Amino acid sequence: MRTLRLPETGTHPLPPGLGAFPLRSVADYPDRAPEQWLDRGGVLLPVLQREAVWLGFSAAAPVALQVGAGAACAVSGRPWSDRLAQDPQNYVVLPRQPWLDGISSGHGTIRQFVATAPGPDPATEVPEPPGQGWCGVQLQVFELRPHARARWQAAQRARAGRESDVAGWGAAGVVRPGDRSGPVPGVPLAAPSALPGEAVRVDAAVTGLGAGGRMRQEVYRDPRPLDDWQAEPSARVCVHLVSAARWRSITGEPAPASPVDRAAYASAGLPWYEHYAADSADSADSADSADSAHTAPVSSDPPPAAAGPGEGRGRTADGGSAAR
Repeated sequence: MRTLRLPETGTHPLPPGLGAFPLRSVADYPDRAPEQWLDRGGVLLPVLQREAVWLGFSAAAPVALQVGAGAACAVSGRPWSDRLAQDPQNYVVLPRQPWLDGISSGHGTIRQFVATAPGPDPATEVPEPPGQGWCGVQLQVFELRPHARARWQAAQRARAGRESDVAGWGAAGVVRPGDRSGPVPGVPLAAPSALPGEAVRVDAAVTGLGAGGRMRQEVYRDPRPLDDWQAEPSARVCVHLVSAARWRSITGEPAPASPVDRAAYASAGLPWYEHYAADSADSADSADSADSAHTAPVSSDPPPAAAGPGEGRGRTADGGSAAR
């Protein structure tokens, strides 16, 4: 999902949500997409220098979702690992976690997802091998084991019975924390294409995802034991971020018009920088180096209910996560 870039100094509240990015399947461009992309599959999307990215989540049943940003785990701020861990927690639990805006920087804050030029990963300061680059975003899903899923289903049936009893007395219904008014637009996850333990890498001549301005945001602690989750992911997808020029060269179409412009920044009270307009270059400018990776505190409190995809994101007085 699109949003505005935050200043590199200070700690900020949530910027507004400005709708979904267009997505295209890499498999639709066998003659234009890099060979490594075609081997891995996944999707591509165009990101302009004046835009930042946030991820909106929904799920019909509990899943553990790992989010990789370059060589970093966005949830823990540590180097990427394709195995679930809880010390520190390196995944979010859906549908409890409704969104994630960036890479953990510790103390209940994240560094915003922004486009970067190829090079050393700014989130972890881990150098990349020559001629290679990491996926812009890697998403990996783990489902509940049968015993844990059966326990969750029994709890859902019991909850449905209680809510039916309440509704019988004329109640308007119950909204649970984390509910969404609709699914976030996107592409279904593909079956895993990389071997377990294998890092997903792509051609380096494309835009990556790095750490930008800082904002307040919590990752909610998983109340389940780690053994409730499957040991292997059920799905994995690589999301390739490209510049406007690269999007045109691969898809043959211009990047769709973006609602992110000077007026949007002025309306949000955020500074506009002239280099934001340089979106015709083949790759985005490099973002400033982020802090060294730290472990973010993990909250036990559930998030508030979220608004529908593409709607503006609210702000609380202290800059905490408000309904989007």
